[in-house]
Amino acid sequence: MKHLQRLLGALTLWSLLGAAPAAARGGPECIAPAKPGGGFDLTCKLARAALNGKYLGGPLQLSYMPGGVGAVAFNVVVTQRPAERHTLVAFSEGTLLNLAQGKFGRHDASEVRWVAGIALDHGVLMVAQDSPIESIQDLLTALKADPAQIVFGAGGTIGSQDWMKVALTARAAGLDHRKMRFVAFEGGGEAMTALQDGHVQVYSGDAAEALAQIRIGKRIRILAVMAEQRLQGVLADVPTAKEQGLDIVWPIVRGFYIGPQVSDGDYHHWVATFTEMLATPEFARLREQRGLDPFAKTGAELDTYVRQRVATYRELARQFGLKVAAPH
Repeated sequence: MKHLQRLLGALTLWSLLGAAPAAARGGPECIAPAKPGGGFDLTCKLARAALNGKYLGGPLQLSYMPGGVGAVAFNVVVTQRPAERHTLVAFSEGTLLNLAQGKFGRHDASEVRWVAGIALDHGVLMVAQDSPIESIQDLLTALKADPAQIVFGAGGTIGSQDWMKVALTARAAGLDHRKMRFVAFEGGGEAMTALQDGHVQVYSGDAAEALAQIRIGKRIRILAVMAEQRLQGVLADVPTAKEQGLDIVWPIVRGFYIGPQVSDGDYHHWVATFTEMLATPEFARLREQRGLDPFAKTGAELDTYVRQRVATYRELARQFGLKVAAPH
């Protein structure tokens, strides 16, 4: 009930602020459903750089709609802006995990049109540059000595994907995830600031997000990447969690959906646009610059992927004693 009350309050505030739809501003729009600086922001900016007005007839405009870690944006698009053909909303695996737990109110994955998954990110654990924690083993030693001395920060509440990375870390190390101290923030940007300011000791985030922050001068150190093997490029020296004895892999697909009443013609135009974009060398270069791996699913193929992942996350949530949404 408290979650729904907060969601309704955020929806009311968003309406009062009068955020204008893309049509009123004269161009295609990408909504990042969080505050600036996190993974959703990165996803929209990648699409803007890649599309660059070449496919859409105008530059992709960015807007931010924080609230409920994606819940406000999802509800607004479904109930208030369902037919806006120019409006994309960024999603990640965290979106699908939240849908699996019913965190978007009465709505489920079938109520939007899934357009494109354009890149693959991976979960990471990171600390401030001057932290005495220099490896996963240092972190586990500290946690085993006293779980209360380490505060994890993340862009999401209990049950979010950032929380899930912490819970999986605890389980893989034989620790009780319920004893972990966890502080939730509205998006990765806020969590990163808290890490820099010393309010949390460890941030459970994403590789591309961390790389973007390092490039603008944030003093952070990545302890581990939750991938099957080491990443390429700038993060090639960061060991995987598996290398350090923890069998954890957390891939993060980044992509977009649109409203449920967008016409078939407009929907298929978006699908064709992204399919064409994903096949270009220019997009591959932009994706690699941001520390992202290849992933390319559009239209019906992405819709199938989404439904499968929601089912998988529903089972994972059950394993950690979380509430799950009934299958539709």
